[in-house]
Amino acid sequence: MAGHSKWANIKHRKAAMDAKRGQLFSRLTRELIVAAREGGPDPEINLRLRLAIERARAANMPKENIERAIRRGAGLEKGAEQFEELLYEGYGPHGVAILVRVLTDNRNRTVAELRRIFSRHGGSLAESGAVMWNFEKKGYIAIRPDGQDPERIFEMAIEAGAEDVEISEDLVEIYTAPEDLQAVRQALMAAGLTIDNAEVTMRPKTRVALDDHATMAVMSLVDALEELDDVQQVYSNLEISDELIRKYEAQAA
Repeated sequence: MAGHSKWANIKHRKAAMDAKRGQLFSRLTRELIVAAREGGPDPEINLRLRLAIERARAANMPKENIERAIRRGAGLEKGAEQFEELLYEGYGPHGVAILVRVLTDNRNRTVAELRRIFSRHGGSLAESGAVMWNFEKKGYIAIRPDGQDPERIFEMAIEAGAEDVEISEDLVEIYTAPEDLQAVRQALMAAGLTIDNAEVTMRPKTRVALDDHATMAVMSLVDALEELDDVQQVYSNLEISDELIRKYEAQAA
């Protein structure tokens, strides 16, 4: 199985996200604010904040913007928005299960926008619990081998405490218990590996494979959802091959 993860779903859109840097910075700012609000402003003891800072730096977000967002979240500056963190459930075309994580300051606006996007792309919002049963919270680490033996990375990850490792053409994806994410991440970094992405994710327990046309339709829905300002992440149980990701990249170029 290859190319089905959230990382694989978004890696083909990096160039597009760079072109929307203002929107990306807004999304990262919200994540920093909420992380600092929930766990405090010290990234040494707040893993969520540490990972948010690393993503902001990877996106070339200015240092002063990062620090300002952390201060706002920690209540050290006036005017910090009161964002709610919510998880919406829905169905894409052909019954694909979808979870949408949002940070919003206006729940009614967010629901209306989500309902519009789902409907336009042949899907629908669902009641609470409708698809959540098919997902479990996991720590997630993505590593591009860059000449290193993926099987060796597999062994190192398992030795460090990972629960599962999946290898595709150009990516090694590592899953951990959420509480073990930091320990596994640190062990791999200490071994000299470069971490491309580390976060807590929602991993589907079972996945669905569709034909190319249907898969593209679901990917278009995910694209549209991720363009909404309130949306932080979209998870699905869609299986996507590396070949189809390359095809999608070509069409988006």
